[in-house]
Amino acid sequence: MVKSSRCGWCGDDPLYVAYHDEEWGVPVRDPVALFERLVLEGMQAGLSWLTVLRKRAHMQSRFCDFDPAAIDREGPELIDSWLTDAGLIRHRGKLDAVIVNARAMLAFGDAFPGFIWSFVDGAPIQNHWRSLAEVPSSTPRSEAMSRALRKAGFKFVGPTACYAFMQSAGLVNDHVVSCQRHGECKALGEAWSA
Repeated sequence: MVKSSRCGWCGDDPLYVAYHDEEWGVPVRDPVALFERLVLEGMQAGLSWLTVLRKRAHMQSRFCDFDPAAIDREGPELIDSWLTDAGLIRHRGKLDAVIVNARAMLAFGDAFPGFIWSFVDGAPIQNHWRSLAEVPSSTPRSEAMSRALRKAGFKFVGPTACYAFMQSAGLVNDHVVSCQRHGECKALGEAWSA
């Protein structure tokens, strides 16, 4: 049996492999799914992505399934319990940002997905990296997204977090060309653009 080829960053932890094989690089337009990915990338700052993945299900439970309206309504009353919950990333700034970002997203209304996708002109960018060393940590597009999100009131949305968000939500296909998912995500991106 031939071992399948994956991007080297995902290792062999089942959570990481499932995330790599099923989510990372798949184009997303659903506003709640986009919000979840943006929150998770903000939570990751300074931590390993595996730590975030291991806490993700609990975050979904505690963060009202990442529903921005519910977070805006209930979050301020929950913040103290969030800070004592070992199942969450207990960083006051990051937890405050969940509420602040929910409010900022709600201000966009139905325009949020279109706003996010405008940074790649509405279609996934298909990169062709041969190694992980070639993949950037930020780009001019993620820098522009970061500036625009901060101007709109979002927090924990620096250029690196925005680029990781773009990778996660399929705005860019950064699977290396030798990865089994590169071609699959490319096909999803082409169908998305058609």
